[in-house]
Amino acid sequence: MQKVNYQKKMEEELTRVEASGRTPRLFLHACCAPCASYVLELLSRYFSITLFYYNPNIAPQDEFEKRTQELARLLQEMPLVNPVQLLVGEYCPERFCEAVRGLEKEPEGGARCEICYRLRLLEAFSEAKKRGFDYVTTTLSISPLKKAEKLNAIGKELSEQFGIPYLFSDFKKKGGYQRSIELSCAYQLYRQNFCGCVFSKASAQRSER
Repeated sequence: MQKVNYQKKMEEELTRVEASGRTPRLFLHACCAPCASYVLELLSRYFSITLFYYNPNIAPQDEFEKRTQELARLLQEMPLVNPVQLLVGEYCPERFCEAVRGLEKEPEGGARCEICYRLRLLEAFSEAKKRGFDYVTTTLSISPLKKAEKLNAIGKELSEQFGIPYLFSDFKKKGGYQRSIELSCAYQLYRQNFCGCVFSKASAQRSER
């Protein structure tokens, strides 16, 4: 099966958006400020964005709140072409724990992570549907540790279910990940070395030994 170039698909869609002469509303799921930084820099040229911070996988609550504060600060300090609003979802770690029950020993990037992607994207689509948004996407594909093909497959499935276009992406491509590091340094963003859940933190700690 031929591998899909999600970066190219996104560029083609952005060209269509630009040619339309309008500014669609994008519901953008975000996991943290560093990952959101480059994505906002890029997409705020084309969309009016609501940044949706919904991450029940993050633990402990202090970590969740720290990331919330950094996202809010980034939006205050970063110049963006079109307006961006922050919407913080409910912190409900029990939803994540229940969703991944039985998969605690799965390796990072495996079945547990795919369920986590789906959990967060499902909430994003549900909220976007209620609020009448034109597109949905997530910042998650900017991470070299996240599988763009899995994220985009889930996005496509939920797009068909909810009737809202999913903006395909692989934000790490064409220097996107490197640009997120540069912006994180420029804004002195809190930049953690793990995804957010207890499993990713344990994996990161083992790698440091």
